[in-house]
Amino acid sequence: MPKAKRQAKAKAKPKAKAPRRATPRAKTPAGPTGEIRPLTLSGLRPPPGSHRARIRKGRGPGSGIGKTAGRGGKGQTARTGGQTRPGFEGGQMPLIRRIPKRGFTNPFKQPAQVVNVRHLGRLAEGVEVTPDTLFGAGLVRRPDRPIKLLGMGDVQRKFSVKGVTVSASARSKIEQAGGTIAS
Repeated sequence: MPKAKRQAKAKAKPKAKAPRRATPRAKTPAGPTGEIRPLTLSGLRPPPGSHRARIRKGRGPGSGIGKTAGRGGKGQTARTGGQTRPGFEGGQMPLIRRIPKRGFTNPFKQPAQVVNVRHLGRLAEGVEVTPDTLFGAGLVRRPDRPIKLLGMGDVQRKFSVKGVTVSASARSKIEQAGGTIAS
């Protein structure tokens, strides 16, 4: 190619892009005479192009995913059930066994259900605060599991608390309001 032609091609300006057209609005489902058809469940169809057929693997070379069906060549991973378990590192000592272990986690630990003193206002006047009354008011999920009263909020009236663990701030607020705590 002569030098002059190459320079002319290099200096050619890029074409201006055509202005973008607004997408046309979806038309209402009208019949051949122009009347609007009622919308029914049997008439619903997905928008064209939104639903793709599932890939049928291993159905011959014409499918584009025949022969090895996307599994590559031969070997363990090409076989059915040939995958390894999570954390397996090909026989190398796995990370979970390489790192040091310390301490103990109690599998039977039951964390306390937390109730703030501001929620005690939901209880009826003069009712004793017990696990059963807290369960009845919907403040705890299980009356047979540990419950702890915490001191967030204010106490408007006096309560007598039985069978519930109480934090130091909750204890002072209940006692200032004239309540009692039986341990």
